[in-house]
Amino acid sequence: MRILTLFLLLAVVGCRQAQQPEVEKWEAQAKEVTIIRDDFGVPHIYGKTDADAVFGLLYAQCEDDFNRVEQNYIWATGRLAEIEGEEALYSDLRAKLFMTEEEAKANYEKSPEWLKKLCDAFADGINYYLHTHPEVKPKLLTRFEPWMPMYFSEGSIGGDIERISTRKIQGFYENMQEIPELKLQKKQEMAEPQGSNGIAISGDLTQSGNAMLLINPHTSFYFRGEVHVVSEEGLNAYGAVTWGQFFVYQGFNEKTGWMHTSTYTDVMDEFKEDVVRMKDSLYYVYGEELRPVTTSEVTLKYKEGNSMKEKTFPMYHTHHGPITHVVDGRWTASAMMWEPVKALEQSYIRTKQDGYKGFRDMMDIRTNSSNNTVYADAEGNIAYFHGNFIPKRDTIFNYTQPVDGSNPKTDWQGLHTVDENILVLNPENGWIQNCNSTPYTSALENSPKKEDYPKYMSRDQENFRGVHAIELLKDRSGYTLDSLITLAHDPYLPAFQALIPGLVKAFDANPVEGLKEPIEALRNWDFITSKESVAMTLAHYYGTRSYQKANRPEGMYAMQLINFWGSESPDDEKLALFKETVDQLKSDFGTWEMPWGEVHRYQRINGEIRQPFDDSKPSIPIGFASGRWGALAAYGARYDNDTKKIYGTRGNSFVAVVEFGEKVTAKTMLAGGQSGDPDSPHFDDQAQRYADMQFKDAAYYKEDVLKRAVRTYSPGE
Repeated sequence: MRILTLFLLLAVVGCRQAQQPEVEKWEAQAKEVTIIRDDFGVPHIYGKTDADAVFGLLYAQCEDDFNRVEQNYIWATGRLAEIEGEEALYSDLRAKLFMTEEEAKANYEKSPEWLKKLCDAFADGINYYLHTHPEVKPKLLTRFEPWMPMYFSEGSIGGDIERISTRKIQGFYENMQEIPELKLQKKQEMAEPQGSNGIAISGDLTQSGNAMLLINPHTSFYFRGEVHVVSEEGLNAYGAVTWGQFFVYQGFNEKTGWMHTSTYTDVMDEFKEDVVRMKDSLYYVYGEELRPVTTSEVTLKYKEGNSMKEKTFPMYHTHHGPITHVVDGRWTASAMMWEPVKALEQSYIRTKQDGYKGFRDMMDIRTNSSNNTVYADAEGNIAYFHGNFIPKRDTIFNYTQPVDGSNPKTDWQGLHTVDENILVLNPENGWIQNCNSTPYTSALENSPKKEDYPKYMSRDQENFRGVHAIELLKDRSGYTLDSLITLAHDPYLPAFQALIPGLVKAFDANPVEGLKEPIEALRNWDFITSKESVAMTLAHYYGTRSYQKANRPEGMYAMQLINFWGSESPDDEKLALFKETVDQLKSDFGTWEMPWGEVHRYQRINGEIRQPFDDSKPSIPIGFASGRWGALAAYGARYDNDTKKIYGTRGNSFVAVVEFGEKVTAKTMLAGGQSGDPDSPHFDDQAQRYADMQFKDAAYYKEDVLKRAVRTYSPGE
């Protein structure tokens, strides 16, 4: 027994000694990093090398919100079911269908040395944080590995992979048969429209003569933190970083600025395969040949009560991609951009460009698949890139529907070059806008022409944010950063100008008892949102109820629906929905005369990813509105809160206005605050500023950072 005890003791000591060189390596790298926290808690990270800066960046992110850093990698690497249970298995299977852990490791190993160093620094920064903060208890990931960023290489929310239906995957891999899709259309349309606003202004239209950029992503609140990361190897990027990533995703450096908006370019396709079995092996038809279906297995863990269980799934792939579901009785593969090494390279290289030529060359990597890019620089250029990864296809096929994978002519035929993609550079009108709407109105009369491009390059759909932006930008000049902020928060809501007059007209033709006073409030309304507006409350609830219950002709997208409801839908339907709206307000609040700010609120109770909203707890009135109604300063709500009031969950999150000249200047705003810790002074120190549109100056140059420094330290101190 004494010998066994001694053996175990030596084993423990040996284990600690084996870890010590790693700890010493972390400590040595930490000494090369300085983190300066400013008066809003924004971390300004200075490193000798890019790898040092990445090490400090991930350490600082963990200080601010380790919960979100970990959650993003639990999801991305396919381990969500280990904390959320069996219902998350098919999210995990989806991740593994596109890349197994072994494939992620292989991608890391084939990366160029400079990228491997950044991936190493990513893992080391997080692991050093966990080492120096033993009080932090991860939900699952107690150690991070350098191959993990391969799963999370692009920065947008979920990226393309979230467009692959987990329910279809479940239907195929659980039952090997097709399960009809649930009727989710109305639920999906009730969600706040996802997307962003990007506006670039040329120096011809600004007071200073310098180009300006509005960076206005619409994400779930707290999805990104605000950071500034600098190295002696040419890195000096400021902006929003998605928790757990080592590159600034939306932001600027001294010479260039980049803003991403979600693209609806067709970059993902489905291929129906003819699969046959021969001698216990699977093959699929491709032209005149039979090709083997790549078959493998994966075992996934899932939590059940207090125990962990396992489930093993087969996985099938053709050269088109993984088999994800069945269409018309045929196994169907989902194809999308999946080049994690190149995607990570592009995401990082983007942040270090010093002019249009370098930025344009970076776009040639062509892996930024889910986004458009609005751009401005210190040379005075403004530009818009519609998409980046766009496969060439034979236009005789309709790729909006699954195509026949057995026909080689349906295969992707390489990628379009950047010059072949929709591109706007320095238009004569002096401005570019994209609000997730059609690129064919991005620069007014100087916009690209639809007939010059394949149909699959873009949907030609406008939205009310795009309409609003164009009206604001036309025939305007003399911009300053402050006036650009004002423009980005313009309170006019064009959707209600389309929706409300038809309701008033319906009432005038057939008055309904009890509706006269609320109708008069709408009749006299100027379609301007504000915290004080009762008409805004009525309009929002009525518009929302229209989405829930109004008749909807087939094939109409959101803007068309609102125009239809405002003009062509039956008058009795309009009046019935409005009466239900008034009755709901009376039931919920005792009166229909509710100022918008009384029902429309901002609340952040704790650091959880999903907030437990509570009408009895403090909250802040918000005068903004949903992007659905054309609000550029979008403020989207969740409707399954078990509350009477409406609480924001997404929309304006990180916002920046940037001016490029001899020096770059910027103003920024972050919903809530930098920290996810309720005990931090920076948990909600920007909440009221957010509501009041009171931006803060971004400290970019070292002398300005030092003037506002509150705490200076190295990781581990």
